[in-house]
Amino acid sequence: MFPTLQGPALIAPEWEAAAADTLTRFRATRATPPAGAVALVASGAAGGQRLYAVADGVAIIPVGGLLVAKLGYVGWGWITGYDGLRVQLAQAFADPEVKGIALDIDSGGGDVAGCFDLVEWAMAAKVASGKPVGAILSETAYSAAYAFASWADSIAVPRTGGVGSIGAVCVHWDFSGMLAQQGLKPSLIASGQHKVDGNPFQPLPEDVRLRWTATVDDLRRLFAETVARNRQAAGAALTTEQAMGTEAQCFAGPAGVAEAVRLGLADAILSPDQAFAALVGHVNTKKEAQG
Repeated sequence: MFPTLQGPALIAPEWEAAAADTLTRFRATRATPPAGAVALVASGAAGGQRLYAVADGVAIIPVGGLLVAKLGYVGWGWITGYDGLRVQLAQAFADPEVKGIALDIDSGGGDVAGCFDLVEWAMAAKVASGKPVGAILSETAYSAAYAFASWADSIAVPRTGGVGSIGAVCVHWDFSGMLAQQGLKPSLIASGQHKVDGNPFQPLPEDVRLRWTATVDDLRRLFAETVARNRQAAGAALTTEQAMGTEAQCFAGPAGVAEAVRLGLADAILSPDQAFAALVGHVNTKKEAQG
């Protein structure tokens, strides 16, 4: 499990195979981006071409597939970079034609690196802009994707979708037994007591296991605190301890999403079309009220 990302990951268990396939596919195709993908450098970042569609005054920002810290592109489709999301959001918040933002999310999560910093920045930018933001799940927002959704003013999930997986994970592969069977014994020459901690050629020492466990526990606590703070700002009653109490569960399917709404992890069970129509109605009502 979970051999795909460097360091701890924010990813749902059932998305691990898809994450592995995505990384393999990306490494094979990164030199030839798909049609529609735009390099952040070529776009001139926030001062260049518009990097999102706009419908009825609402910017639509896709958040799909594996989430990674740095991609350098937007519009890849099955992999999304936090770097690109920040540029897209900065544009949308500054765009006078954009009155609200829809986050079109379908992802099982991804990198820890960059996730919480992006969420904190996006929350502050939203407040400063005064523009409403809706997280509209076309299916799922798990782990890193749920952390990203949490800063929105509302979270809508379809009845067959899912939210949650508030936790972190890392993996250690121990190849020592396999190598011994083949008559191979690597010699690790390192300077510094912890230089080769967690290497795959030796069993994981107990002190390293404990330290890694403490790291993922800290990340889970940070995740829960972030979600609780953001959901409370949106009017939900979710607390940090309630978020911790989910034990990283994925709330999926009709019964699961109903429980997620009850807990305050989401606000409504709506199809993407219904959720977008509701957001458009809210944005236009707010626009009319402001004159």
